Amino acid sequence: MNVKTKKIPPKKNRSSIHRKKKQEPVPLVPSVRMLGEKTIKLLSDTRAFTQQTILLSRTFFPLTRLLASDEEITHEELSCVLDDIFEQLYQHPLIHQSRKLTQYLRQNNLIPNEKTTEKLIQYVIDQVLLRSPINIPEVVVQEFWTFFHELMNAPEIKGLVELNLDIIRLILKTYEPLLVELINLLKETKRNTKTKFTVLLTKIKVIRHDLVIIKRQIKAIRYVKLFFQTDPKDFRAQAQIIAKMVREFGPFFIKMAQVAAANSDFLPEEISRELMVFQEDVPPMSPEEVIETIQESFGRPVNECYYGFDPEKPLKSGSIGSIYLAKKPAIENNREVLIPVIVKIGRTRLDREFLMGKTALNLTILSSQYWAPHSKLAPFLEAMQQQVDEFIKGFQQELDFLKEAAVQDRFYQRSRESIFWRVPRVYTATPRIIEMEYIPGAENVMSALTKIPDKKYRRFTRDIAARLIYTVLLHVLIYQEFHGDLHPGNVLVTHFGELFLIDWGNCVNLEGKWKPFWDYIVGALTADADLLTDALIKMSADSELNRNRQKEIAATLAQTLERKKITPLKWNFLLQLYKERTDGLHRRLQVVMHLMSNTQHLGLIIQSDYLHLLRSVVAIVGTYVRLYQNLPKYLIPFDIIKSVALFPTTFIIDRMVVGRNRLYLTLSQRIPIPEILKPDMAQVPSAPVFLMDQPLPAKTKNHYSFRTNPI
Repeated sequence: MNVKTKKIPPKKNRSSIHRKKKQEPVPLVPSVRMLGEKTIKLLSDTRAFTQQTILLSRTFFPLTRLLASDEEITHEELSCVLDDIFEQLYQHPLIHQSRKLTQYLRQNNLIPNEKTTEKLIQYVIDQVLLRSPINIPEVVVQEFWTFFHELMNAPEIKGLVELNLDIIRLILKTYEPLLVELINLLKETKRNTKTKFTVLLTKIKVIRHDLVIIKRQIKAIRYVKLFFQTDPKDFRAQAQIIAKMVREFGPFFIKMAQVAAANSDFLPEEISRELMVFQEDVPPMSPEEVIETIQESFGRPVNECYYGFDPEKPLKSGSIGSIYLAKKPAIENNREVLIPVIVKIGRTRLDREFLMGKTALNLTILSSQYWAPHSKLAPFLEAMQQQVDEFIKGFQQELDFLKEAAVQDRFYQRSRESIFWRVPRVYTATPRIIEMEYIPGAENVMSALTKIPDKKYRRFTRDIAARLIYTVLLHVLIYQEFHGDLHPGNVLVTHFGELFLIDWGNCVNLEGKWKPFWDYIVGALTADADLLTDALIKMSADSELNRNRQKEIAATLAQTLERKKITPLKWNFLLQLYKERTDGLHRRLQVVMHLMSNTQHLGLIIQSDYLHLLRSVVAIVGTYVRLYQNLPKYLIPFDIIKSVALFPTTFIIDRMVVGRNRLYLTLSQRIPIPEILKPDMAQVPSAPVFLMDQPLPAKTKNHYSFRTNPI
């Protein structure tokens, strides 16, 4: 018994010691505390998930009520309801959890991360350095990388689910007007199914056409890869690729190319030459599209509207439409004659082309947050996206032919008060057709100058330039509005030196805009950061908010001007400009033309009116400079100063001559004088009355006729 009692205790002691050793590393109290915390967190997350899910489901009730009601909805109502839904979606716990998933995927290199962003930026910088027509100093490159690394400091970025929600919301915003129409048509169909069902199907077909447009535009982007595969210094091959991409993308990129062509003096000659083509001619409309447009606009076939109309042979084709020559019988000066007319026909679905182009650009900018996932880039990309929207607004104004006809008729009336410039008379207009006066022998100014004899070339060219300067000054100072796209293709000249301005789809109204725009030009040219900042804030979409950041913006602009080597002009500015030579003036002009449209890093969104005002000024300057391409360049500043100084005298003479002619015409009609002394009435023809237009009313909802009296 003693032996047993002696042997048994050691075994028990060893096992108890062994159990104690095993249990010591796992304390009991911390495990309970940790379990309690996890339980509380789980209950809290479950409560938050349930609460947010209930709130999310409630946000769909207003949308359901809108769809179920018999009353028509508005764009604002639908947009407000969708904004509430997406706001609740962003607050849902699942959306927040997507950030952790995104961070995990980026940390494990499963999707693009910050390293890939830097590699992408490095590739772009390398391409820019290789393909730049001028040498870029290493100091500038290092300053850019310093700015880039300072930019990438904020750690938070959007999750993939949030990014997808942003893309879905953008697409819904694009189609909100169409969705409102479809919903209202469905409501109308519910009340009257038979009468609205066809219209409903027509609206649905818009989406199918949009898919065709998007497919073509996305397909055109493939040329970007070919562009980067070319020799960086082979500008000819690059220009050909750019031209192909622009043509395939369609009217939207063609219009952008025309804007770039206005600034072609700052581009390599090969690329400039290719872009100039889009100011002169682009692929024409199909004959079927032309015939269908005339039938829809006038309610009659082509042969009942015009004589000699050939839909396969336009005189000129542009991004907005094509121009054709035809004849119409009319009564003019109590005689029946056959009058030649110019018929401008707009392309079909242009509004969808521009809308899809804007959507494609916005999607590209938004999706860049995936390929370049830096949170600091998000405000910059958002500002760029808003700036694209503002820039496209001006282009969309050119799609309204009725508005364009009204503007052209207004300037036609004004041109009758001058002997230095003319505007073709508008006869009639519909939403897609403008019928106007034909000017015999008129052609674009650059083509006309090639046919002038060498002995008369210098004088003829300088006379045209003086007329152009006087016309622009007259429009700016007297009428407070001027042509918004005055590139060489829109300036016609006859062999007698008469100046005609055409294509009035874009007109710039200067009322209330001239002062900040002038301050911007002066501030950019003289490198006055304070004046430049004040002007940009006034021109921005949210001036009150940006006013609080004035010092920050001014400091950034000062650094930008310093990097571009633009020094402030002082009292000895003439000596400074002389020392800087042509390169200095070139840099200052580049700042004027580029700074307003590249303010996204400042968080400034410039209003559409000011962007297109700058575009118009650039087009005018580009046209004026091109007139002197075969003349000594020192004549440009000399002729500008001369024209500006003589403007008051020229204006008085212009008005006196017009008044004298009008008085002479009135007296010749009322006072019996010899026939040889009477003016030639053929020079001031009365407005023709077209016989083919008589069955139609002179003015309907979508058809306006313009009737004017002779001078």
